[in-house]
Amino acid sequence: MKLLRNLVLATAVVLAACSPKTETPRPAGAPTVIRFATDWKAQAELGGFYQAQASGEYARRGLDVKIIQGGPGVNVPQLMAAGAVDMGVGSNAYIVANLAQEGAPVKAVAAFMQKNPQVLIAHPDAGIETVADLKGHPILLSDASVSTVWVWMKAKYGFTDDQVRKYAFSSAPFLADKRSAQQGYVTSEPYTIEKETGMKPKVFLMADEGMAGYATLALATDSLIAKNPAAVQAFVEASAKGWHDYLNGDATAADALIRKDNPEMTQDVLDQARAKLKSYRIVEGDKGQPLGAMTEADWKAFFDAGVAQGLYPKTLDPKRAYTLQFAPK
Repeated sequence: MKLLRNLVLATAVVLAACSPKTETPRPAGAPTVIRFATDWKAQAELGGFYQAQASGEYARRGLDVKIIQGGPGVNVPQLMAAGAVDMGVGSNAYIVANLAQEGAPVKAVAAFMQKNPQVLIAHPDAGIETVADLKGHPILLSDASVSTVWVWMKAKYGFTDDQVRKYAFSSAPFLADKRSAQQGYVTSEPYTIEKETGMKPKVFLMADEGMAGYATLALATDSLIAKNPAAVQAFVEASAKGWHDYLNGDATAADALIRKDNPEMTQDVLDQARAKLKSYRIVEGDKGQPLGAMTEADWKAFFDAGVAQGLYPKTLDPKRAYTLQFAPK
């Protein structure tokens, strides 16, 4: 954790030096600007935010949301720590909990995926029938996954660090090694692997394996929450409407914005991802809760499991990670 703290502080210094020191006063009645950093390139897994942008949901609530596209080199918590953005996407509950443990002035204000869509992908003819069968096999993971979900996997399955291989967001190393597995999202990599190779891989959804915790969390800085809670509330409400409409309505305009930000994205990938978000109930969950909802019970269960697995100290207060002030009830 000391390394994470040093990275955050170092990046904060650099980015803060490049950021304006004073805010330009807004004209009376002007919309509130929200700089919102996503955790990856534009895709269906961020579609609700693009839908809210395209349909005018943010504008109708007095917001001018600037979506700042993520990617392999973008670290949302570091951007927030530096004050370079006002809000951002927390990929999963582990990232949010780690921020709380570091004392970062950031909180989750809504959860737009009730289930974590992260999967492990294995070759179909490698004798891998369960996740436990991957013990001793090479597993390709990103740096972010090594510091979050990998810790859970080790506690759950007895995996060891010598299994980890660097995942550089390409499936080529996985395809070249029949014994290997790689991380991915249920909505993305399994489809692209099958499309490119004709091979239907084995797919294990970590949420079905018992990995608790929300994903695609909306994060806000403590300063924004204190200074402009109405703007945070408006963002959460508009995003919830955007997610509902992206999954259940006409997503044409949102998909156009996604493809504009990420020209490598294709419509077939967007279509199948949206279908899987619905069929796996990734966004909606299984409890009939409003989109974006969080509960104290769910957060407590997540932290209790983390403490039991040695991920977090018993003294860590879960409420440092989130606030229910804005989440839909």
